[in-house]
Amino acid sequence: MPPSPQYLCSGVTWRENTPFLALEGPGGESEDLPLLPGARLAYRIASPPDVRYCLGHYRVHDAETRTHFRCPAQAAAERGYQCGQCFARDDLRFMHDIHRSGIAPEGLKRYLDQRHWLYVATFAGGATKVGTASDLRKRARLVEQGAVGARYVATAENGRVVRILEDEVTLSLGLQQAVRSSAKAAALCAPLSAERIDVLNREHADATRTLLASGMDIGGFTVVQETFLPPSSWTAVLTARRPQLYPGALNTGEHGFTIGPMIGSCVLATLDGTAVPFLADLSLLKGRRIERGSFTTAIPAVQESLF
Repeated sequence: MPPSPQYLCSGVTWRENTPFLALEGPGGESEDLPLLPGARLAYRIASPPDVRYCLGHYRVHDAETRTHFRCPAQAAAERGYQCGQCFARDDLRFMHDIHRSGIAPEGLKRYLDQRHWLYVATFAGGATKVGTASDLRKRARLVEQGAVGARYVATAENGRVVRILEDEVTLSLGLQQAVRSSAKAAALCAPLSAERIDVLNREHADATRTLLASGMDIGGFTVVQETFLPPSSWTAVLTARRPQLYPGALNTGEHGFTIGPMIGSCVLATLDGTAVPFLADLSLLKGRRIERGSFTTAIPAVQESLF
């Protein structure tokens, strides 16, 4: 019997309001799997739990086009989700330093020449960050990150200006630029109320706008007032009754469950034999090799709270 095909996972992506598990087939072909409510996700991790594989590199051509190159060595990742060779070839590695160095490939410079947005995002537990998004990915970026509440606070004429603004907000107001996926998932088990999240986000957004309007010696941007509206399906996750964190590690062993609604990369999963909802962070599959099949997740000993 031939071995089961292995798929390299590059994480969860959203198209409009539908999430997909991004998979690369054995021959490098894209085989993205829709994560639709009621469907089943079943797989076995086909790599050691401490190994992530390189996801290749990109050549950026302009604002709308880029080319992905598969890792020629199919190597283990050394930094983030890339081997050393792919990291050195990746145009995107210049993205976060070009506003300081001015150095980047011409295609990436053309990409950065489009309008960019500065936003303030708040997650289910109240953690708040400042971030940036290109005009083409203005909404998708917040959806993929799983922001429960967010406001756009400025629009910049290019990606270099918006990153200067982002750094200034972090320096002056202390807003972080990243929130760990594990923290997002844990917070969804006991989220703050929608009202509290909105208040927190509005306070941070107002403080950011005040800073931006205070006469900083930075040009090329405009302060804006615009609120992000998350997919309506997210309400089902935020109002789920006593969800628990998914048992075990998604990046090792065998797993199989029914997909429910999602927020960002977190899915409300149902295991065979129990009605208890579990929150599974599918970002843990990024960089892993998986085999799809008739697998199931072992039911843990769960004691539902009576109060």
